Amino acid sequence: MQNKRILFINFGGLGDEILFLPAIISVKKEFPDSIITLALEKRSSGIAALTDVINKTLYANIKQNKFSKYIELFKLLTKIWSGKYDIVISSGSNKFISIFLFLTFIKEKYGYNTGKLSQKLLTKAVDLNKNQYAALMYHDLVKPLTNTATELPILSIKKKPVIPHSVLIHPGVSKLSLQKGMIKTIPAKEWAKVIEGLSDKGKRVFLLGGPEDKDCIEEIQKLVPPEKYENLFGKTKNLVELAELISSAEIFLCSDSAPLHIAAALGVKTYAIFGSTDDKKLIPPNGSVTPIKALNCTCQLRPCLWERRQTTCEELSCLNIPPEQIVNTVIIGA
Repeated sequence: MQNKRILFINFGGLGDEILFLPAIISVKKEFPDSIITLALEKRSSGIAALTDVINKTLYANIKQNKFSKYIELFKLLTKIWSGKYDIVISSGSNKFISIFLFLTFIKEKYGYNTGKLSQKLLTKAVDLNKNQYAALMYHDLVKPLTNTATELPILSIKKKPVIPHSVLIHPGVSKLSLQKGMIKTIPAKEWAKVIEGLSDKGKRVFLLGGPEDKDCIEEIQKLVPPEKYENLFGKTKNLVELAELISSAEIFLCSDSAPLHIAAALGVKTYAIFGSTDDKKLIPPNGSVTPIKALNCTCQLRPCLWERRQTTCEELSCLNIPPEQIVNTVIIGA
């Protein structure tokens, strides 16, 4: 039976949802008449506008206190029970995931192998390999269901003509990252020097960002003469417009954030600042994205975020990246 009701569950930021897309796309190709539902966090709801493979969405705001988290998960369960799904596929390496999937009472259940309980409760407990591009890691979940391999996210947007000699810069990171003490980019004053440097090298520089980047953008505005760049902050009303704008870039320069994954999905030549996170897990192995990292980092734990720390350290030598290094990397690479 091809007309299946399939539920995917993936909690995380927008970047995580973009990286999860190849798994959904491969299953949709295997079951073209299926109805796809994605359960996710409300903060990542914009993913539905970037793709045509998701028919419905369910939300659970699990990044609250522990008590509220379980209430949200129970609410999600009640929605799942009424959905009459045939298959459920869930990411996450928490041992509780297999119990949650068992409680959905869905016939076919796929998740990561977290031990004997997951092997008993799931239709297939898939081995988790974190040492690869995250999109491929997520895609492992659907290998028991399909031989189709989708290596990169595919976004359903209309690409715009490329602007010659353009460098689009998105300097910000998510608000949640900042709230949790995850410093993943260089300061605004360093971004200002990068903008001036690229402009002086003959590049047409565009500065963009969303509401969460307001403070960073305003500081850059104070430091960089307006004739050095074109300010597009606030010009994009939604993620689709942001993606379309990124598609017009000859070069995209950004931090480790959701726009990086949008650019990678669109095949735009991209340079991304990486400090405490692991670039090998977050950029595709096809060479479309070049990581820019500190050359003289003294931290022995790098990359440390997620694997060894849940917040970045105070030293941040991993982000000691001179603006000149960034400018030269972009110019030489171009």
